[in-house]
Amino acid sequence: MSVLIAIPARYASTRFPGKPLVPLTGATGNAMTLIERSWRAAMSVTGVDKVVVATDDDCIREVSEGFGAEVVMTSDTCANGTERCAEAHAALGGGYDIVVNLQGDAPLTPHWFVEDLITGLRAAPDAEIATPVLRCDGDALNGLLNDRKNGRVGGTTAVFGADHSALYFSKEVIPYTSDTYASADQTPVFHHVGVYAYRPDALAAYPGWPTGPLETLEGLEQLRFMENGRKVLCVEVEAKDRQFWELNNPQDVAKIEEMMTAMGLE
Repeated sequence: MSVLIAIPARYASTRFPGKPLVPLTGATGNAMTLIERSWRAAMSVTGVDKVVVATDDDCIREVSEGFGAEVVMTSDTCANGTERCAEAHAALGGGYDIVVNLQGDAPLTPHWFVEDLITGLRAAPDAEIATPVLRCDGDALNGLLNDRKNGRVGGTTAVFGADHSALYFSKEVIPYTSDTYASADQTPVFHHVGVYAYRPDALAAYPGWPTGPLETLEGLEQLRFMENGRKVLCVEVEAKDRQFWELNNPQDVAKIEEMMTAMGLE
């Protein structure tokens, strides 16, 4: 099954304008833009036929082509990364069996997250979209709770059924638990990792569906699939001592740089 990875990147982020071009400094003192680090993460995934940056911005295009990425220009009317991936896939002539959306704000995404995601979707013929989830330890859960307490949008959480079909995604911390957890304790909360693998028919249909109330309230693009009765598969992945965080807010830059330093990432 042929696989395309598209990295949607837009300049006009509401919470963090110019986010794809922000420099991130790793353990060796080497600074690279967020979009380059995300592209490098995509290029490390095995079993992929093509990787492209999908953008509507000439500055992002020039920077991306400068470090060797293939770029597909998309319209500035795409409401989210899924719509941009759908447009990029169509612009390439379609034909891929799986399209992966590796969002441009997730430079710490390990290659095995994406590889496990692709394997999970291949093994679930009734699922039309798959996305990874990572069980939070106490540190991760407390970080999510602290973000919400201080009015910041941190990571997204997911709840799913026994067959791993998604029940809901939220920027609130769900499910509720009154327990307290030590740093290394396993918790019942799953951090949603912002990567998606789509079957092409569902991806092509997505832009034609109206934005529903849940997607509008939460600002989470994957809820549009659920609001239109499509099965979203949650694939549990393992951290393997790798720290993970997405760059959602300007404050996350320092957090991600600290994580890269701690893990010895360039």
